[in-house]
Amino acid sequence: MMSAIQLPLLLAAAVLGVPVMVFFSQAVLAAISRAATEAASGRRPTVAVLIPAHNEEAGIGNTLACLRAQLTGGDRLLVVADNCTDDTAAVARGHGAEVCERTDPERRGKGYALDCGVRFLDDDPPDVLIIVDADCLVGKGAVGTLARRAFCTGRPVQALYMMHSQTRERLASRIAEFAWLVKNYVRPLGWHKAGFPCQLMGTGMAFPWPLISAASLANSHLVEDMKLGIELAGKGYPPLFCREAAVSSFFPLTADGARAQRSRWEHGHMSIIMNEIPGLLLQSVRTRNWGLLALAADLIVPPLALLVLLVGGILLLSAALLAWNGVVLPFAAAAVLAAALASAVSLSWWKFGRTVVSPYDLLLAVVYAVEKIPLYIRYFINKQVEWIRTERK
Repeated sequence: MMSAIQLPLLLAAAVLGVPVMVFFSQAVLAAISRAATEAASGRRPTVAVLIPAHNEEAGIGNTLACLRAQLTGGDRLLVVADNCTDDTAAVARGHGAEVCERTDPERRGKGYALDCGVRFLDDDPPDVLIIVDADCLVGKGAVGTLARRAFCTGRPVQALYMMHSQTRERLASRIAEFAWLVKNYVRPLGWHKAGFPCQLMGTGMAFPWPLISAASLANSHLVEDMKLGIELAGKGYPPLFCREAAVSSFFPLTADGARAQRSRWEHGHMSIIMNEIPGLLLQSVRTRNWGLLALAADLIVPPLALLVLLVGGILLLSAALLAWNGVVLPFAAAAVLAAALASAVSLSWWKFGRTVVSPYDLLLAVVYAVEKIPLYIRYFINKQVEWIRTERK
C-alpha cells in the first residue's frame, strides 16, 4: 500500500501534469511553426479605437500619434478619461481624439471605462472596435490587420502584445520579459497552430461590434480581459491570435510599480483558475465546445514562476522521500514533470528568447521565482481585489 506521504505527492504530480503538458505542447507547436504570415483579406471595415485612460497625460500622446497614422475616413479615435486628476483629456483632444470624461470614484477599474466608451459609440457604431491601452505603441498596419481579421471571421482577435524591460541590467527585469514572451507569444502561437483560441490580453484586442456591444464590461475584475475572453468563448466566439499585428509597451521602472502590476496580473489569474476553470471545463464538456476546452486548458497554466516553484517543490519533497525510505515512484513522476517543464522553457528560449536572456540567466531564474513566493502567499492571506493603476514613468 502507498504511504500517507507517497499518495499526496503522486496526486500533486498528476494535477500539475496537466498545465506542464499543455505548456510543453504549446512550446513544441510554436517552435515548429513556420514564419509565414497570414494575409488579412476582405474589405477594410470602419473602425473605432477605444483607449481607456486614467492619469496618462505623460505618455498618451505617443499612443495617439501612432494610431492616427493608421486610421482612414470614417474611423474614430476615442479616449475615455476615467477618473482623471491630470490633463489626460486635454492632451487627447490636442491629438485629435474624441474624449469622454468619466467621474465615478465608487466604480473604478478598466472594465467600467470600457463600458463607458462602448455606450458612447452606440449612436454611431463602427464595424469593428479595437481596444488599446494608453501606454502602448501599435505596430505599422496593425489596425487594418486586426480590423479585417475580426470582421471577416466574426470573432474577437488578439494582437501579439509584448512588454519590454527598461532596466535590462537587472536580472529580474530580463527574466520578467522572457516570462512575458512565453505567455503572450510562445503559448498563444502554439495553440493557434493547433487551431485553438487564445486568451485576451487587455490591449490590441479587436471585436466585431455586435459582440462587444453586448458584452458584460462594467466590472472591476483584476483581469477583465481574461474574463471577457471566457464569456465570448462560452457564447461560441473564441478569441483568435494574430501575430501579424503587434502592440508593445514597457514594464514599470520602479520596483513598487512592477510589484503592483505583477500582483494585479497574477492574483487575477489565480482567481480565474480557482473560480472559473471548474465551471468552464464542465460547460465545455457538456456542450462539446472544444474551443472552450482548449481555452480552459490554456488558462490552467499558472504564471511561469509559480509553475517552476510548484514543480520544484514536488521534486524536492519526492527526492527527500526517496533518500529517506527508498520510494521511487513519486520521484520518477516529479522528474518527468521537471524534465518536460525544463524542455518547454529551453525550447521557448532557443526559438524565441535568445536575445532576451542568456543561458546563465535561465539558470538563475529559480532565484527570481523564489523571490516571488511572498506574492503568492499574499494571494491566500491578503489577496489584491481592487484595481490599482500601475505607476509609470
